[in-house]
Amino acid sequence: MADASDGSDGSDISDVPDYRLLSVIVPVFNERNTVAEIIRRMRAVELPVDREIIVVDDGSSDGTEKVLPTLEDSTVRLIRHPGNRGKGAAIRTGLEGARGDLVLIQDADLEYDPEDWPKLLAPVLRGKARVVYGSRFTGEHTNLLYLHWIGNKFLSLVTNILYNTTLSDMETCYKLFDRRVLDGITIRAERFEFEPEITAKVLRRGHRIYEVPISYAGREFHEGKKITWRDGFGALRTLVRYRFWTGD
Repeated sequence: MADASDGSDGSDISDVPDYRLLSVIVPVFNERNTVAEIIRRMRAVELPVDREIIVVDDGSSDGTEKVLPTLEDSTVRLIRHPGNRGKGAAIRTGLEGARGDLVLIQDADLEYDPEDWPKLLAPVLRGKARVVYGSRFTGEHTNLLYLHWIGNKFLSLVTNILYNTTLSDMETCYKLFDRRVLDGITIRAERFEFEPEITAKVLRRGHRIYEVPISYAGREFHEGKKITWRDGFGALRTLVRYRFWTGD
């Protein structure tokens, strides 16, 4: 897969850590029709490590806020924002409470299938990588609208040019990290600019990203899709900013 890590990120991954706990951060905003099903799928997938699921309700007002308390148990922990702050803010909140030595992001809208988690985990557990992205463009997927496809490809191209890499899908939700990679990284994103920000900062620190193919069942705006073309401009600004900005 594109940009497979072989340890040339400056860290020794030949000595594979004894990973024990996967923290899955689930940012949720107005997903009443899908959130119970995605949590059911997350509970059901078989994994070689323990899991904790951290659901961050980002100010939902469509009834999601009533469904979520019924889903809490020893595996699923709920954190609430009193108002809608954005996906990036929800992920930051989830990271603050995550206890795992591995961290994965999972959307709540059924576009991404938890059955792909073992694919993401495999390179890390074999010591091949510390950062793994699931690529929507190399596995089975529902075709995107042409403009969505162009936008995603353009942002990945810009990422590759600016950061000397070969990613096929920078904007993917499925991003898995060895927690130590995230230590010392300050995330400032409030909305969907989380994807380019974390990618830029991981690459700037010399970590190469390993990609694996995942399935993808994209939805449209009438089905509840929230990201828009305006977010694409925000992603572009973020990529350029962190390529040349000297701060964190």
